[in-house]
Amino acid sequence: MDLIETLKTQIIEALNLDGMTPGDIDETQPLFGDEGLGLDSIDALELILLMEKNYGIKLKNPAEGKEIFKSVNTMADYIAKNRTK
Repeated sequence: MDLIETLKTQIIEALNLDGMTPGDIDETQPLFGDEGLGLDSIDALELILLMEKNYGIKLKNPAEGKEIFKSVNTMADYIAKNRTK
């Protein structure tokens, strides 16, 4: 399974998005706001924990999260470049 599909599965599990499958998530759509998944700030904390636990990535600056969490694609790109596990 590639990183994008793995990440979609992890997002569904971490955020308890019951009834969703990885195929329901468009990796190019925004994760936050009115479009895409419509996640909120609590969800952002869950995504930060997911990256830390699964990929060894600690965000030093919460503002970084805005860019990293734009979409599944931007998350996957960041993880691929910065993962430690």
